[in-house]
Amino acid sequence: MPSLSPYPAAPGVPGVLPTLSGYAGLLTSRNSVGETHLLIGASPLAASRLQKSLDAGAKVILISPPTELPYSIQTHINSGTVIWHQRSFTSTDLTTLGRQEVENIVDLVWIVSHPDAAEISRHCRRLRVPVNVVDKPELCSFTLLASYTQGPLQIGVTTQGNGCKLASRIRREIVAGLPAGLGDACARIGKLRRRLIEEAGETPIDDADEATDQTATFNNFVTEGEEKTRRVRWLSQICEYWPLEKLVGLDMEALEGFHAEDIQAPAATTEGKRGTIALIGAGPGHPELLTTASLRAMETADLVLADKLVPAAVLELIPRRTPVFIAKKFPGNAEAAQEELLARGLAALKEGQTVVRLKQGDPYIYGRGGEEYLFFEKHGYVPKVLPGVTSALSAPMFAAIPATQRGVSDQVLICTGTGRKGEPPVPPEYVATRTTVFLMALHRIDKLVEELGTKGWPMDTPCAVVERASCADQRVVRTTLGVVGAAIEEVGSRPPGLLVVGKACGVLKGGWGEKGWVVEEGFDGF
Repeated sequence: MPSLSPYPAAPGVPGVLPTLSGYAGLLTSRNSVGETHLLIGASPLAASRLQKSLDAGAKVILISPPTELPYSIQTHINSGTVIWHQRSFTSTDLTTLGRQEVENIVDLVWIVSHPDAAEISRHCRRLRVPVNVVDKPELCSFTLLASYTQGPLQIGVTTQGNGCKLASRIRREIVAGLPAGLGDACARIGKLRRRLIEEAGETPIDDADEATDQTATFNNFVTEGEEKTRRVRWLSQICEYWPLEKLVGLDMEALEGFHAEDIQAPAATTEGKRGTIALIGAGPGHPELLTTASLRAMETADLVLADKLVPAAVLELIPRRTPVFIAKKFPGNAEAAQEELLARGLAALKEGQTVVRLKQGDPYIYGRGGEEYLFFEKHGYVPKVLPGVTSALSAPMFAAIPATQRGVSDQVLICTGTGRKGEPPVPPEYVATRTTVFLMALHRIDKLVEELGTKGWPMDTPCAVVERASCADQRVVRTTLGVVGAAIEEVGSRPPGLLVVGKACGVLKGGWGEKGWVVEEGFDGF
């Protein structure tokens, strides 16, 4: 492909920007009202970049060959808030599509996907046009902040491309205070992430966006042919789910040990004592919803085996001296991770240790509690099982949804949206007086809605997506069954989450807003 630039390369101009080693990036708040921002490429990430510019008051021009666009982008084009040139990018676009008062030069460029992104970036810098290239910090003259806004207060976090999902996680927890050493942790994770991406040969779409919540496909099942991206997906998910204090304490050797034994120090042995195990539920998220029996078991354990979705606030209740092994579960690796977890628990029991298997929600509500009970019983260790508050019933309550309501709903059904090995389960029939809760279904929401439609479910049935119930960053999306897929595509996913469907969703709160959905952020406490 010939050079896009009409100018020869300037002597001494490097192909990439200088590194920030030893320096800090200059964080600013840019006034973009009335500017013209150019968006090159129409991948799913383009929607978030486009929305950033629109929220800042800029005019957006999208350049991309004719293709099927994401729902949110197409909506903006249909309403006239975004102009779409259905063709390939040319170098003259940078100097002809801008505002007249700045000699028609565009004010800012987003490069989401283009085979010659490096050359476009160099051309932008010659014109002094800020440019951002997705997941290529060496080609960017600016990077996005993962931001938190409350009225006039804005807090931004950036890792300079070293940890996209980690930055989003820090943003959500910053109001509660940050532990020391996070900057070093970001650098280590970024170093490993870049190496893993090189090994994979491509950047997974779920890991490429630093400034928004994770995409709705973040927890999709890893299909055949995607094996190379598994380690990148694993790294992204520990950035999202692990307690920040544990991430800070990890060194490169531990992080690189994904294919080694595991990333935790082995627990001390206890001789002359028969091992015991307890399967306990951690509840929906807030540590105050733990039972006293579960808390006592955590405090007296020699080893804790935890799921990745157990919130940091609960894990922080475990004494520092107690080793914690967090299951390395991600789509496509769930079975192997489960076997590894069971093997670690059995080895500890044979050494006479007291083992706690800590599970999100309740052990017997889609938590494999029954399977694990049978496994340990088969090897001579009968588990004690301590109940937990299940999110299937508590999450609707925290979202102001009464699961049963006189004259509206007289029954509750709890379903899974994902069966064994990622296979979809058989959808339930529609019952007008029933509230149905779907767990583990958000990653395949469009397919689920389609399946429910074949079973006679009306598409105007009220529903709600409840994510991270009872946690500080709880989010509720209220909408209807026919629109819920589009809502999740726009706002992204924040696991763990569930879908509540039924007329009860509209009893205490109603109205879906102009878009067809409303979003409520935060948890008000008890």
